[in-house]
Amino acid sequence: MAFPKNFLWGGATAANQCEGAFLDDGKGLSVPDMLLGGDVNTPRTFCPTIEKNRFYPSHQAIDMYHHYKEDIALFAEMGFKCFRFSINWARIFPNGDDADPNEAGLKFYDNLIDECKKYGIEPLVTLCHYEIPFAIVKKYHGFYNRKTIDLFIKYVTTCFERWKDKVKYWLTFNEINMTLMSKQVGNLYGVGIIQDEDLNRSEPCKFDELKDVPQERIQALHNEFVASAKAVIEGHKINPEFKIGCMLCHVTRYPLTPNPKDMLETQRIDHLFNDLCADVQVRGAYPFFAKKMYQDMNIDTAFMDDEEDKKILRAGTVDFYTFSFYMTNCVTVDENAERINDSMIGGVKNPYLKSSDWGWQIDPDGLRWTLNKLASRYPNTPIMVVENGFGAFDKVEDDGAIHDDYRISYFREHIRAMRDAVNDGVPLIGYTTWGPIDLVSAGTGQYAKRYGFIYVNRHDDGTGDFSRSRKNSFFWYKKVISSNGENLE
Repeated sequence: MAFPKNFLWGGATAANQCEGAFLDDGKGLSVPDMLLGGDVNTPRTFCPTIEKNRFYPSHQAIDMYHHYKEDIALFAEMGFKCFRFSINWARIFPNGDDADPNEAGLKFYDNLIDECKKYGIEPLVTLCHYEIPFAIVKKYHGFYNRKTIDLFIKYVTTCFERWKDKVKYWLTFNEINMTLMSKQVGNLYGVGIIQDEDLNRSEPCKFDELKDVPQERIQALHNEFVASAKAVIEGHKINPEFKIGCMLCHVTRYPLTPNPKDMLETQRIDHLFNDLCADVQVRGAYPFFAKKMYQDMNIDTAFMDDEEDKKILRAGTVDFYTFSFYMTNCVTVDENAERINDSMIGGVKNPYLKSSDWGWQIDPDGLRWTLNKLASRYPNTPIMVVENGFGAFDKVEDDGAIHDDYRISYFREHIRAMRDAVNDGVPLIGYTTWGPIDLVSAGTGQYAKRYGFIYVNRHDDGTGDFSRSRKNSFFWYKKVISSNGENLE
């Protein structure tokens, strides 16, 4: 079997990692604007104020705000059927609670969407891709405050109304389960909770130095579930043809050994990090294991029993399931097993897999396994892989060429795995690579960790003219799309 005839081939980005122009045309600050850069060995740091002579990667990023026409044209040259991008909430409502939207921000996305449509590229819009306005963090304590649900719905209905005839596919929250997978990323990016003592710091602090209040973080995640469900309900009122999906960071885990205790621990982690959030958004209710798991974390679960919230969750289930897939890892109860050096994902090394320069284990077969698992868990639900990519150091040759065969190899094997999954019967509708153009890494804040088919001349020392050039993988992916995934050589 081949990929479906109307398969959505494309690429994915996030506003805070590519747009730049962080205060242009009335935009307000968002959480990523307060983060300094790092590297594979240096965690990113949070800075509660904007200070001169510090490197905030999102402030300029790759300046797509001023290069979007060039970038969309390059995507069209590759043959994109779909482009996933996010709308920066603070570009539409700079303070989060403004009475009226910022027309200049809306106009930018008018132009971006129209540019996509000009080339026949289907927009796939993420409404909140780690881009909570910083003013909401300071004034409302992020999604821990129920008022933020109302602010989010005002924002998303503004977007739905504005582009109801131009955008069909929407995602509510990017990688919503990161709030469970990583307390640091979950608080900062996920639910926008930063405690007052950290907001009032005089010096930047590392992610793992930020204070975490688990009760607040978990209740805020619940409020995001309610906000997502309300967004689905309102979106379908505005245009019944809308397809509104969830988005999860799926990290597939294997037991390291046949020890039954490894198997039980793998199941527990898989339930918590991969299944809980998706069950709420796809099935419309918390899974059976959620309350006990939360109680084991000393969480008061009274918020789960609110009857009105239950009704909203049941009514606001998503139309399709999307996820990111970069790696797999192993789980064991053996405390002496070799750990993966990644503070966000963690886990134990798999002796059968190779790793990227950042320690992420490469596992195409794991993608096929995951797709089959998801199709079984959520029957009759369309599935889309909306992030899959290979961060690497790229070398520019003297003639300007970039021979990134390692990237081609990575994508080739993952696309083969998807094709096998389609042959298995998985209802896969699309695939957007992360990111089709070099951008700022969310995890490390680096330019040097390059993902794109398109090279951007911008570097971690602040040099570079933002010019774009095609890597070898650009021409390879063009062949893949034109052959609907048949030509992978």
